[in-house]
Amino acid sequence: MSNIKKAFKNGKAFIPFITCGDPDLLTSAEAVREAVKNGADLIELGIPFSDPTAEGPVIQGANIRALRGGINTDMIFSFVKGLRQDVTVPMVFMTYANVVFSYGAEKFISNCAEVGIDGLILPDIPFEEKDEFLPICRKYGVDLISLIAPTSENRVSMIAKEAEGFIYLVSSLGVTGERSEIKTDLRSIVSIIRENTDVPVAVGFGISTPEQAKAMADISDGAIVGSAIVKLLGKYGKEAPKHIGEYVKSMKDALK
Repeated sequence: MSNIKKAFKNGKAFIPFITCGDPDLLTSAEAVREAVKNGADLIELGIPFSDPTAEGPVIQGANIRALRGGINTDMIFSFVKGLRQDVTVPMVFMTYANVVFSYGAEKFISNCAEVGIDGLILPDIPFEEKDEFLPICRKYGVDLISLIAPTSENRVSMIAKEAEGFIYLVSSLGVTGERSEIKTDLRSIVSIIRENTDVPVAVGFGISTPEQAKAMADISDGAIVGSAIVKLLGKYGKEAPKHIGEYVKSMKDALK
């Protein structure tokens, strides 16, 4: 079993996203631990990048704050290694192709495996170009996570058939950020996914309330939340972890 699949074995999974180094790595580590303590099943860690094309203003701001603080990829690998001393839930990186290319794809992915990263999400790599990274990911046992969006249409079954770890189902068009309402017909997309794979599917983009998380998890295997958590970090800074713990608990309770 892929280590990532363990996140989905005990009911609906709650997956929080945290930008590494916002406002600093010590706070990021405390935020991860508070999230896990309060029920997070899998942690999505963002590696800051100067041009995060999938992100809205909230996560863009977190990227800028982290980069201004001097965060780099080597520091983040060391950070994950430290987390793995006591954090056992699956963890994945979310970043952009340029971060991996500039570091060296083989070096980056082998380091992921070495420090305990279970998967890699690269939102700017189309399905048709994933072979740039997939053979190296398989060599080191790191799942390359597929994204399916409302615009995937006739490509949904094709992407689903080859998916690994879990499928990241993008709830809405546009960038990350909280939304008052999610109107996409996700149920029909999930139905096509289910016909083609037993890989779990979690919904992200736009989820911020327990009610939204439950609605998304009811039609899938879990919910991913980023901007609402990153907003807490922006608001409370080094005091954010306890607020993140409370927020994660409220979201996880809604999924039970």
